Amino acid sequence: MFLYQPTSGYCYNSDSIFLYDFISSFKPKGKLLDVGCGVGIISLLLTRDFNIQTSIIDKQEKMLDYAKHNYALNNLEAQSHLGDFTEWMTDEKFDYIISNPPFYDSSVQQSENTHLNIARYAHHLPIDDFIAKVKTLLKPRGYFIFCYDAKQVDLLLHHLTSYGITVETMQFVHSKIDRESKLVMIAARMGSKSMTKILPPFVVFDEKSVYREKALKAFERANTNSIKGDF
Repeated sequence: MFLYQPTSGYCYNSDSIFLYDFISSFKPKGKLLDVGCGVGIISLLLTRDFNIQTSIIDKQEKMLDYAKHNYALNNLEAQSHLGDFTEWMTDEKFDYIISNPPFYDSSVQQSENTHLNIARYAHHLPIDDFIAKVKTLLKPRGYFIFCYDAKQVDLLLHHLTSYGITVETMQFVHSKIDRESKLVMIAARMGSKSMTKILPPFVVFDEKSVYREKALKAFERANTNSIKGDF
């Protein structure tokens, strides 16, 4: 799969590939919404691999243009929407809502690049407002699958629980086995009474800084080729 990305500004990274791999384990079907889609990497791969009706939304017109171009390039279809997800008005309900949202704390030094800033920092999509909106758009028993800053997992659990969305599966991502986790991937579900399953940690590199088998398989499954270009 070929994807265009901007020569400057936010580009997808391995987090998106690992999240795609995580979502794939739930074999999505029905209607799927990708929030903050960027160039479309995650939902593009899922649309390629599964029988889903895809919608994408992003507040940056430039990124949405890339996503639409990438869908057309790969002969795939998606309904696209430009705007702030928390203010989006729609009667649609979704079986799956997925996202690799901005989650860096706003108190840290921020990028002056507008596109990078919007893609990275949590104040552009506050987690409370985000989850509140997700609840209104999920079908009964619908899935909300996303990744976030592992250090804020307590905040995630609090907000998800307060809106009646149960965390069914959680996996922490570690760069190496002896490093603290910086990313957590979560599959939560409306109306679920299941207890939370904590999967074994996803460790990216071995002690020699070589990709471990699980990471390699995620890259192989994605099979992406990135092209830098502006249009």
